[in-house]
Amino acid sequence: MTKQQANWSPYDNNGGSCVAIAGADYCVIAADTRMSTGYNILTRDYSKICKLADKCVMASSGFQADVKALQKQLAARHLIYQHQHNKQMSCPAMAQLLSNTLYYKRFFPYYSFNVLGGLDSEGKGCVFTYDAVGSYEKVGYSSQGSGSTLIMPFLDNQLKSPSPLLLPAQDAVTPLVEAEAIDLVKTVFASASERDIYTGDKLEVVVINADGIRREYMELRKD
Repeated sequence: MTKQQANWSPYDNNGGSCVAIAGADYCVIAADTRMSTGYNILTRDYSKICKLADKCVMASSGFQADVKALQKQLAARHLIYQHQHNKQMSCPAMAQLLSNTLYYKRFFPYYSFNVLGGLDSEGKGCVFTYDAVGSYEKVGYSSQGSGSTLIMPFLDNQLKSPSPLLLPAQDAVTPLVEAEAIDLVKTVFASASERDIYTGDKLEVVVINADGIRREYMELRKD
């Protein structure tokens, strides 16, 4: 008889998908609100999007307990920064802080896959995409999570960002206007929720522009 043993893991994957698109004067960050483990849905109304600063927002999929710990750490570091510098962190500065925070835990990582979006100091949209140990890249659009393998090819086909190897360096922001980007995000999530069982229930869309931050919601399939 073969010996059986139960393996305990400190990690879980709660699924879900995140997307961010940067434009000339806006940034759109979106995520679904389903949180699962295995074939069980834990809740249908869990926001994966966290506001880090007035013009900087993070969407995270992966292990949501680690995501919560990461958000608390970033909030604490941002508060210290505000006391020391008497201003909020810019989006590129927050991007570097997030990278450093993830890399610091590289031997026992936060099991979270993040996209950071917002406006830079010139008011242009910027998106940063990460792996679990802090390697990051500034891009025009990105997707993370269980549906990213379905969403990313669709975005590549629609937006075709310039190669980072081109010289002189091309601007990464997408040519879409804000309304078109929001429609595109809604389309990719409607599509992904048809094939990915971990993506669904409701879509939360956060739009950042010169006027501030606003939220939109759209229902997705519930099964």
